[in-house]
Amino acid sequence: MIGLFLVAVVFSANQGSAVQLAFPHEPGVKSVEIVWNNKKIPGFRINDAWSSILGVDLDTKPGEHKIDVVFTMEDGRVEKRDAVIKVVEKKYPTTELKVDDKYVELSKTDLARANRESKETEAIYATITKEMLWDEAFTIPIPGRTGTNFGHRRIFNGEPRAPHAGADLRATTGTPIHSTNRGRVVLAKSLFFTGNTVILDHGLGIYSLYAHLSRINVKRGEMVNNGQVVGLAGATGRVTGPHLHWGMRVQGARVDPFTLVGIN
Repeated sequence: MIGLFLVAVVFSANQGSAVQLAFPHEPGVKSVEIVWNNKKIPGFRINDAWSSILGVDLDTKPGEHKIDVVFTMEDGRVEKRDAVIKVVEKKYPTTELKVDDKYVELSKTDLARANRESKETEAIYATITKEMLWDEAFTIPIPGRTGTNFGHRRIFNGEPRAPHAGADLRATTGTPIHSTNRGRVVLAKSLFFTGNTVILDHGLGIYSLYAHLSRINVKRGEMVNNGQVVGLAGATGRVTGPHLHWGMRVQGARVDPFTLVGIN
C-alpha cells in the first residue's frame, strides 16, 4: 500500500465550473487516472504532484460527489483512492432576448440541420483525447474582456430555452479572436445557431468554442498555439449583434470559461 491519502480528499466547486485536482506524487507511481461521471480522465504530473482538471456541469446536483483516483505503480500494482467534489449551488439569472423568428420557430429543414449539428458537436465533446495538448495557462480570447452571462436561463422571443453555456464578450465586427490555449482544430465551419464556429481540442476532455465569427482563420486538423488568431468577431448565426460567444466544455460539462483562466 502506498501512503497517498487514507481518507477522502475534498475539493469544492460551484455548479458550472472547472476544478483542478492535485495529489502528491509518491515514489513508484507511474500514472494517475481520475474516474468522474463514468469518464476516465488521465492525470498529468507537475513537479511533485499529479493533477487533473474536471468539469462540474451547470445542472450537477449540489452536494458531495465521489470520484475515484487510480494510481498505477511501476511494478504493475494498482491502488485506488477516494476523493470528493463538494458541489456548491449557484444561482443564475434569467435573460430575455429578441432574435429573428426563424431562430425560434424552426422550419423542418432548419430543425433537421440544427439537430444534426447538435449531434456532431456533442460527439466531439464526448471524446476524451488522452494527450494533454495545452502548454500554458488558459487565457481570454479577447485580452482584458469580461463576460458575465454564463448560465443565464434564456427566453428567446418569449419562449424559454436552455441556459447560456458560454460567456459573451463584447466585440465589434473584425476584432481578432485568440485561442485560449494550444489545441487542435476539430471543427471550423458555419453552424445554424452559432454561425461561423471554431472548436479546439485541448486534450483530456477540454474543448473551447468560438462562435458568431465573421471570418474563420483556421482549418480542421490544424494545431494552433495559445494566443493564435482563430478568426474575427462577427454577428453570424443566432445573435442580437456582433460579439464573441466563448464556450468551454470539460469532459462534456458546461462550465464558465473564466473558471479555466489561469489554470495550467
